[in-house]
Amino acid sequence: MLRKVTLIFLCTLLSMSWGFSQESWSLEKCITYAQQNNLTVKQAQYQISNAELTLHGAKLNRYPSLNGSISGVNQFGRTIDPTTNTFNNQQILSNGLSLDARVTVYNGNRINNQIKQGKLDLEAAKLDAQATINDISLNVAAAYLNILLAEEQLEIANKALEQSQEQLDQTDKLIQAGTRPENERLDILAQLAQNEQTIIDAQNLVISNYLNLKQLLELDPKTEIRIQRPSVEVPLADPNAFNLEEIYIRSLASQPQVRAGEVRVQSAELAVDISRAGLLPSITAFGSISSNYSSFAKDFANPDLSNAMQVQGAPTDIIVNGVPATVSFVETVGVIFPDKPYLNQMEENFGQLLGLSLNIPIFNNGQSRVAMERARINVLNTQVTNKQVKNTLKANIQRAIADARSAKESWEAAQRSVDAAQAAFDNAQKRFDLGAINSLGYSTSRNTLDRSKVDLVRAKYQYIFNLKVVDFYLGKEITIN
Repeated sequence: MLRKVTLIFLCTLLSMSWGFSQESWSLEKCITYAQQNNLTVKQAQYQISNAELTLHGAKLNRYPSLNGSISGVNQFGRTIDPTTNTFNNQQILSNGLSLDARVTVYNGNRINNQIKQGKLDLEAAKLDAQATINDISLNVAAAYLNILLAEEQLEIANKALEQSQEQLDQTDKLIQAGTRPENERLDILAQLAQNEQTIIDAQNLVISNYLNLKQLLELDPKTEIRIQRPSVEVPLADPNAFNLEEIYIRSLASQPQVRAGEVRVQSAELAVDISRAGLLPSITAFGSISSNYSSFAKDFANPDLSNAMQVQGAPTDIIVNGVPATVSFVETVGVIFPDKPYLNQMEENFGQLLGLSLNIPIFNNGQSRVAMERARINVLNTQVTNKQVKNTLKANIQRAIADARSAKESWEAAQRSVDAAQAAFDNAQKRFDLGAINSLGYSTSRNTLDRSKVDLVRAKYQYIFNLKVVDFYLGKEITIN
């Protein structure tokens, strides 16, 4: 049994010394790392990027749109030549080029309102991200304190094991001296086994709390870290002096989710104006340039006369001023007209267009009015949601104050319990050394003291955490002094 106890104790010391060789993480470092790597925080950052793109898109709506087109056509059978607009029955290859521009002159102030709404939505996204960071920071602080609590509980368990071993050594001496019965050794061995189990449970609790912290930090569970263990003292604070309304007013200014709710109400109100634009006329300016080419187009200005000849036509009888006469017309044949070059056609067929269009909504199945009413309802819903956020905040503050007051009372009661248990154990120690009580009575007194110490440590960290929660609502930085 002694070898087993010694082995457990050495393993504990080795694990602790090995842990100290790992990278040391302070609370500030843990919070900063979580703010940069936590997936929930990254999702909030992506929402900011999405809002920035939405705002950028709204601003771009102020600029004209420009689109170009290129067409190539192979026509068969009876078709219309695009250059001469005449019918023919030959195969024609044609090509068209065009640029079209369009810009909104007026559309019920929709674009300006969309830009304003985009700015508000971006601000709300940033505030949401800050609220997420605050929540992660508070969770990291809670996980950090839980590790400190678990490690202190492990220290208490290790110390209890040492004391049980010392008690066993003392009892062995008393048994050898004949002042104690042999069976008292069995009680102490049972106590040692219980101490071993307590150490194992405490070690598992430390491991579990580290895993929770690693999860918040988005670290691989296999990554070995060791938090710094500062000297944690209970802050000098009086929870009974906390004022709900005072903390709530300060929290309204410091908690980003409250401001985000107010910004969303403004955004929802702008959505009503945006939907109203669907009922108003819109003016659009547009323009275009275009040209085309046809393989059937001929260059009539530059005929090829190399094979041309004059041909006498058949005589025709006519009457001129009542006098019969015979005439014959001369016709030029063999004239060849070359294909008109591509660039020449493009230059000659170049055309431009400018215009304004007025779109007047008359009836669109009532969809614009439905959209506007839906936007108004969304304003009311957003106002209620914002009110719920404020009510929840106030309830959380009230609960945090109550928890802090209750935790202080528990901590003070745990202190008194430790003092009483320590006095009882000191008395039991003296009586055991004198042989006035047996090992069972001594172990019972010591177990009571150990439980009191564990309860005190737990009450201490719970009280510290509850005070940190109140500080959080006051807008203070989360630190451990």
